[in-house]
Amino acid sequence: MLENCKSARERWGGVSEIIDRWLQSRQALIVSFCNLSGKKTFADGDTESEEQLRELCQNLVDYVSAGHFEVYEQLVLEGQAFGDQNGLEKSRELYREIDATTDVAVDFNDKYLETDDLSSLPSDLSQLGEALETRFASEDRMIDVLHTAHKNQIA
Repeated sequence: MLENCKSARERWGGVSEIIDRWLQSRQALIVSFCNLSGKKTFADGDTESEEQLRELCQNLVDYVSAGHFEVYEQLVLEGQAFGDQNGLEKSRELYREIDATTDVAVDFNDKYLETDDLSSLPSDLSQLGEALETRFASEDRMIDVLHTAHKNQIA
């Protein structure tokens, strides 16, 4: 879709829209994470917790997938289009940090799709929260070095 844009403003403005949608998805992920992690106890058969857990897993998979299959690719293409070798090198370092958090997210999702046992959920949520904090910081830096850095060149 973005490949057919005629001007830099159209092309990279479209990336801004993709990033905006993705950051809204991040917000939904954070809200579902907070709703679930704010609970004091988790019991088997607690349908409210199970529903919140399903919502968290869905938001998590949607967010992580959009990053890997849409957003990061567009950011790298922008860096390449602007010949930003420093930004591209930094993005490779950041991607390694992000990739490590993907394993935590996928493991969390896979575990809770396969079990109704919520006994280890508090510790798993803690581990996931730390991974998400690392991921969000790395993603924000990637946006900064590959997108925000070129805003003046687009106008």
